[in-house]
Amino acid sequence: MTSFEKTATNTVRKTLRAPAKNVGARADTKPQRLSVRRQVYHGVMRTIMICSVIICCIPVIFVTGYVMIRGIPNITWNLLSTSPTYLSGNIGILPDILNTLYIILATLLFVLPLGVGAAIYLNEYATNYRVVKVIEYAAEILSGIPSIIYGMVGMLFFCQFCGLQTSILAGALTLVIMNLPTVMRTTQESLKAVPQSYREGAFGLGAGKWRVIHTVVLPECVDGIITGCILSVGRILGESAALLFTAGFAHVVNGVIDGMFRSGATLSVALYVYAKERGEFDVAFAIGAILMILTLIVNFAAQAVGRMVQRRKNR
Repeated sequence: MTSFEKTATNTVRKTLRAPAKNVGARADTKPQRLSVRRQVYHGVMRTIMICSVIICCIPVIFVTGYVMIRGIPNITWNLLSTSPTYLSGNIGILPDILNTLYIILATLLFVLPLGVGAAIYLNEYATNYRVVKVIEYAAEILSGIPSIIYGMVGMLFFCQFCGLQTSILAGALTLVIMNLPTVMRTTQESLKAVPQSYREGAFGLGAGKWRVIHTVVLPECVDGIITGCILSVGRILGESAALLFTAGFAHVVNGVIDGMFRSGATLSVALYVYAKERGEFDVAFAIGAILMILTLIVNFAAQAVGRMVQRRKNR
């Protein structure tokens, strides 16, 4: 062995031994205690965080509990299964429930393909960075516009210019514009979270662009798409201002096809009418409780679908 090899070997041995000595030294040392000032600081910050959590939870628990306590006792089979008749004084919300389901289905039928498709193009196909940033900035602005402005635009464009009149379809198209930025941005953020190595590996196996997207990228983005769907449904269930301008407030049972081209009140619009114009607060609280229950059902159903897709993907 030459002198150079001996020197290199000794250097490597010293390097390998050094961490062992340091680890032993660290193990022997005792953890330093925090000073009184730092202990007080950590205690104060922890108290502030706990108080913040409590302050955030109390309004949610109070509002949810109050609406449920006031609303659930007033939910009857007659309320759910009949239409309102002004001559006999009967109050029923069956048309409002059906109109709500119609408008949810119609909105999702348009907004999901458009939002997911736009997100795929911006993240996977678009090459002009400035154009992408402009579109993203425009989507953020659209998501912050008050809903009543969407209602006015929808009334002028869909109801009058397009000739749809006051109808469920006009309200659904207005809600599509309102929810499109949300679906697009949530899907786009999910696409950005997919590791680039997944795409490179698929390209290395000879897969084409679209095959990589729908077999590798999109299965990893199911959670983001479901999140956008849940947010959209929640906004649809709670929207009333835009639908007052576009969908109207008729309380008549219609079929799916006929109902799309006729005026109809959703549950949120009916809640406003019963509470503000008629003073039927018990019915209004019952509708509020139904809306909360529907929101929970949609959330659980979407999460179940996401878990099912995730299990199928992991097989």
